[in-house]
Amino acid sequence: MDYQAIWKYVKDWLSYLLRLFTNLFKTKKKLQHENIILYLQLALFIHEVETGKRPKPKITPAFRQIMVLHAKRYSDWKSIIKVCQPATVIGWFNNKFSLYWFKKSKKGRPSISPKTIALIKRIHRDNPLFSPEKIHDQLVLLNVTDAPAPNTIAKYLPSTGKPPSEKQIQTWLTFLRNHAPDTWGMDFLTVPTLFFKVLYVLVIINHDTREIIHFAVTANPNAFWLVQQLRNATPYDHKPKYLVHDNDAVFTSSVFKNFLAGSGIKSKRTAIKAPWQNPYAERVIGTLRRELLDYMIPVNERHLEHLLGEYVHKYYNTHRAHQGIDGRTPIPSPEYPQTTMAETTLVAKPVLGGLYHTYEKVA
Repeated sequence: MDYQAIWKYVKDWLSYLLRLFTNLFKTKKKLQHENIILYLQLALFIHEVETGKRPKPKITPAFRQIMVLHAKRYSDWKSIIKVCQPATVIGWFNNKFSLYWFKKSKKGRPSISPKTIALIKRIHRDNPLFSPEKIHDQLVLLNVTDAPAPNTIAKYLPSTGKPPSEKQIQTWLTFLRNHAPDTWGMDFLTVPTLFFKVLYVLVIINHDTREIIHFAVTANPNAFWLVQQLRNATPYDHKPKYLVHDNDAVFTSSVFKNFLAGSGIKSKRTAIKAPWQNPYAERVIGTLRRELLDYMIPVNERHLEHLLGEYVHKYYNTHRAHQGIDGRTPIPSPEYPQTTMAETTLVAKPVLGGLYHTYEKVA
């Protein structure tokens, strides 16, 4: 163990905390003058680094952690930071999150016994057409209390999956195109918080308009929570004819399937490991990551709901143009009279603290 490195790390932390503590007792005027003097020194230092007169400073682990914490406390941090790029700070958080969960799950899941593996292979050998889910259901039917999950069972079966044929692809895509006005898609995405807690976001999208019909955030998704979200998304019998989703356990639960049957909604499950069959939900999840979650680190569930609400309702559904619907917005935007560039005057409104802006034309 490198005690010298640990002591240096602790000393850096104590130094930062001591400076923060002493600032609490300074007057506002004194802090303003100190900030000006410190900023002038920083500007000189950056100039010397850029001109090669001074080497680039080495950033310490303590600085990285404190910078990430302050980035969530101060909304305008991107315009202040000078020693690195804002994307670098986001990268520090992502790396720390990956390291945190790597260490937490280092031991991995407990392995199953050779006897259990042999039993799984025997059932598959006797019933070659049984899927992992079917084998799991068979074990549960036999009252096996520690039956492995279908994903675990699938690891010990020979690979029988084949890539979809061109006919299968065209048949599915034709179905999606023909029934787009009556079809919604839904899926989950996971979002890490500042303190490495994993939150689940449910997204429901209209295939025809690309409108995000509903979203919800939870730390513990289950079938009853999912049913309630579908109720919230389908008020006054505003519902789709088809609902496309994957094989997540909550989507295939009896509680959820019974609710869909009672509501007159037909469930369209995608094939296992075939995200291309739910393209609109997968695309919107990628959009949420690229345009929002790669730039914002949520503190908790409430903060994530606020970020998503502002992005979806004030930008995505109302002002973001989509190529798939001929450059229109999911919720139709106002029709403005034609003008030339020289005649056009725009009023901008910031969204998410200026990450995006929406515009209105002024006559």
